[in-house]
Amino acid sequence: MSSSQPFIPSSPISPSAGPLRKSRFTYKHLSQLALSSNTSPLRVIAHVDLDAFYAQCEGIRLGIAEDQPLAVQQWQGLIAINYPARKFGLTRFITISEAKKLCPNLIMQHVATWKEGDAKWAYHQDALAHIATHKVSLDPYRLESRRILACVKDVLPPPPVQRVEKASVDEVFLDLSAQVHSILLARYPELSGPAPYDDPTECLPRPPTTALDWNTDALIDLDNNETEDDDPDWDDITMLIGSEIVRSVRAAIRERLKYTCSAGIARNKMIAKLGSGHKKPNQQTIVRNRAVQQFLGGFKFTKIRSLGGKLGEDIVSKFGMEQVSELLEAPLGQLKSKLGDDTGSWVYEIIRGEDTSEVNSRTQIKSMLSAKSFRPTINSYDQAAKWLRIFAADIFSRLVEEGVLENKRRPKTVNLHHRQGGQMRSRQAPIPSGRAIDENVLFEMAKNLLGQIIVDGRAWPCANLQLSVGGFEEGPTGNRGIGGFLVRGDEAKAVKRNTDEHLSDSLNSRPEKRPKSEHGAIQRFLSRQRTSHEESDEDVSSTRSDIGRFNASSSPPNSVNDWQQSEGYSSRGSGHSIANGDFASLGDSGNGSPTNSSILASNDVELYFCLECGRSRPTGSKEEHQDWHFAKSLAAAEKGNSSQQATSMGRASPKGLIVPKRTSTNKVAPHTQKKVEKGQSRLAFG
Repeated sequence: MSSSQPFIPSSPISPSAGPLRKSRFTYKHLSQLALSSNTSPLRVIAHVDLDAFYAQCEGIRLGIAEDQPLAVQQWQGLIAINYPARKFGLTRFITISEAKKLCPNLIMQHVATWKEGDAKWAYHQDALAHIATHKVSLDPYRLESRRILACVKDVLPPPPVQRVEKASVDEVFLDLSAQVHSILLARYPELSGPAPYDDPTECLPRPPTTALDWNTDALIDLDNNETEDDDPDWDDITMLIGSEIVRSVRAAIRERLKYTCSAGIARNKMIAKLGSGHKKPNQQTIVRNRAVQQFLGGFKFTKIRSLGGKLGEDIVSKFGMEQVSELLEAPLGQLKSKLGDDTGSWVYEIIRGEDTSEVNSRTQIKSMLSAKSFRPTINSYDQAAKWLRIFAADIFSRLVEEGVLENKRRPKTVNLHHRQGGQMRSRQAPIPSGRAIDENVLFEMAKNLLGQIIVDGRAWPCANLQLSVGGFEEGPTGNRGIGGFLVRGDEAKAVKRNTDEHLSDSLNSRPEKRPKSEHGAIQRFLSRQRTSHEESDEDVSSTRSDIGRFNASSSPPNSVNDWQQSEGYSSRGSGHSIANGDFASLGDSGNGSPTNSSILASNDVELYFCLECGRSRPTGSKEEHQDWHFAKSLAAAEKGNSSQQATSMGRASPKGLIVPKRTSTNKVAPHTQKKVEKGQSRLAFG
């Protein structure tokens, strides 16, 4: 019976269906994004720049309205102007009097200064009138910069996903690639699987999204060969996610610290920095990969990082042009011929938006300088010392920012430069590596260096003093201060109580210690083999502790029968046996042989008579007993000539032991000689 439902192929093939669309990015590019690789085309870099930072710091400190024109003054010049004041045409290159004419309600705030002799910077209303005794301090702005940087890091995920580079006191770079990758996989699970055929060069599927919501971001127009009607690819998706992250960072800074900032989001640091300044204040600009040429074409190449100095001037003079769009027409060969191979290749890439520089979590500072030019000049050591104290405090405040208190980085040298007339002299001293750095340490070292300069020759009048530190090195990681090993309060009491209990348990359960032997191998062997009699050799008696103690209370028997009678043994056949068990209560015989109690444990023990010691011994210990005699002879030989002479004289020992006498040929009696084994030689005695 046929089915009532018509047959439908599981994979219908439509002649009008086109091939499956693929992205121009591969699974390899996606994995590079997760690693924050600087070669990934999906990379996302952001540059966050505070708007008129110094002016914002003073406005927030003074509590003035955001629309109030304000300028920051340093002596006779302006170093920062907020955006409300810029509407009146104010720039940093005009004088104070001109600024007041253009904006009558302008608030002028002088920067904080160090006053001669003071140990702390402060805001002085009369700083301009005392330029000779005051020094500019930028510490208030450094302190605010630290707070802002901490806020940025708090919003982002922790390292290693977080990559933040402090570019200056008012700007930071963010590498958002790893964070963007994790968000991308969460939104588009189809990217989480392995590459088809396990081939990382396989292209990714196209994004399912055909339109992107960029919110209020400023979008750079696409290149001439691109249109907004084209469907977005994964690089557009990553830029969108990056813009969301940056928007949250800027919102946190605004909400927590009241500062506004602008940002640029692009595929590298160079384009991101240009983007952050494109729309100000309090905006962010996105430079998509499809809009790089359109964006860079409107800039002078001298605005690009590393092209604004002598290199930029050299290019202008050699090519007679300033715009990036014009320089793009120059071929690579021409750039190499006029600028050199390396420089020409770098310029060729950079004006096309190619920049592989990484976002470094720490920018390494090589030196720090604090200086003052004196008008009028100073003429005494006391005046110079007051300024050295200010320099030391100024430098130390920056060292704190660099992590000197946490021992992250510290300088190795202190330098002092002194100018008198047209002559500049300098002195340098190393900072002790084991000594903590603080203001007083820097101040004392600076005074010593100044004293060296004064001793060397004419030092007054002084027109300029400069104190600097350099030779920075990384501190050890993983180390703890002594406070980290200490406990206090209730924790200390608990530790002490547990320690006392553990110690008490250990003492109660600890076995008795065995005394440490001070003898060598031979002496230890002799100790096990000591006999109940002693040799008559005086040297043997004087060195009992070295070769074993002998039982002096028992004198050797005159015959075998005496020995048998005294010990209760009876003869049987050619050997000897124990007659009964009456000796079970006897202790160790002291001769290294099995104890009497162990011998008597058997009812029938074979004995032999030792000619060297004149006593009967168990047959089972004969070989060990002979080894004992041999070891004893070696020990006697080690005692030197004195022991040998005493033996050759055949003197009786104080204990009355019999010592075999030597023959007229100075040889040991035949019954005491042993056969020399292979590899041994007989010692010459006497």
